[in-house]
Amino acid sequence: MFVVVGVTGGIAAYKSVSLVRLLVKAGHDVHVVPTDDALRFVGLPTWEALSRNPVTTSVHDDVAKVRHVALGQSADLVIVAPATANTLAAMTAGLASDLLGTTLLATTAPVVVAPAMHTEMWRHPATVHNMEVLRARGVHVVGPADGVLTGGDSGPGRMSEPEEIAAAALALVERPRDLDGVSIVVSAGGTREPIDPVRYLGNRSSGRQGVAIARAAADRGARVTLVAAHLDADVRPDPRVEVIAVGTADELGTAMDATADDADVIVMAAAVADYAVAAVSEHKLRKQDSPGGLTLQLTENRDIVSALVAARRDGQTIVAFAAETVESDEELLQRARAKAARKGVDLLAANAVGWTRGFEAADNALTIVDRDGRVVATASGSKDDTAHALLDAIAAIRAASRG
Repeated sequence: MFVVVGVTGGIAAYKSVSLVRLLVKAGHDVHVVPTDDALRFVGLPTWEALSRNPVTTSVHDDVAKVRHVALGQSADLVIVAPATANTLAAMTAGLASDLLGTTLLATTAPVVVAPAMHTEMWRHPATVHNMEVLRARGVHVVGPADGVLTGGDSGPGRMSEPEEIAAAALALVERPRDLDGVSIVVSAGGTREPIDPVRYLGNRSSGRQGVAIARAAADRGARVTLVAAHLDADVRPDPRVEVIAVGTADELGTAMDATADDADVIVMAAAVADYAVAAVSEHKLRKQDSPGGLTLQLTENRDIVSALVAARRDGQTIVAFAAETVESDEELLQRARAKAARKGVDLLAANAVGWTRGFEAADNALTIVDRDGRVVATASGSKDDTAHALLDAIAAIRAASRG
């Protein structure tokens, strides 16, 4: 495969050395296109030695072969790592001031960017806007990670590791579009049940796993609707996905009912509140109103998954999630089997959660069982990885039902 790796002027360029090495080792024809600033961090001889191809930054070299557009036209995949704030802004504006810029404008191949910058730059409204525009154009984004940055700072902005970038990028061109034409509805996030106009009962779900499932399904050709309950601010749905925003469990259930009829697959990844406050106050509750303590009466919310199963149509696949606090993998499996049988779903994905895992974490681990309690898959890694593992299981069970 013909892979172009754009390297821009950030200290994270040193990590792209490993990225190029990984791609070459995997047997791909790698062409590095650095910016002039990138060469201040890693020199041209290094890129040529690793890629085994000539390297230049100029649109004026190799003019006879029209190199300034030929690289983009030939590419099966383009990766920009690191992608600095300046580079992302240039991509958004469609600037072609160097060889990397012309290559990006000339390509129709999938483009992957791995942002790398200080936290303040990543969070700046201009960068936020640029990322939204690029995502809307179909650019795929890996990271950034949250960690130690140059100069001792820490926060989101660290370039993802080369292995993660390579895996995510190659998956775009190597993974089959086995969900072409399939309609999928995914729920994500955590519902909130109001106590008064100020307070609510909620949970720690960020929505990352559900959003990752929706994005992965779109990558595989599906038509995707995301029913989103209170996603974290940095969790942004893919622009190819239709989004329905909801707040409470009742609102989520109504949205799922409304979209279920046309869905071939339903994935209930949202963390839905089991209980709601029986009597919501119209005014903020104050300490002096309940001296010594406050008692809230809770009522049980309806079981959305069971209702979807009861109303399912022929050929529809329903998948549920179970987030459990457990002491062992065996206990997690037992609870997954019991819940799958109780709910009557086709697949159930169980994950262990706690103070430091599951919720609000970049990684996840899933044990996936079918309605008979058989383990059909286990997966761990990034939430994109576990999303695709779940979709693999969904594709397999649907193929088996047709066979």
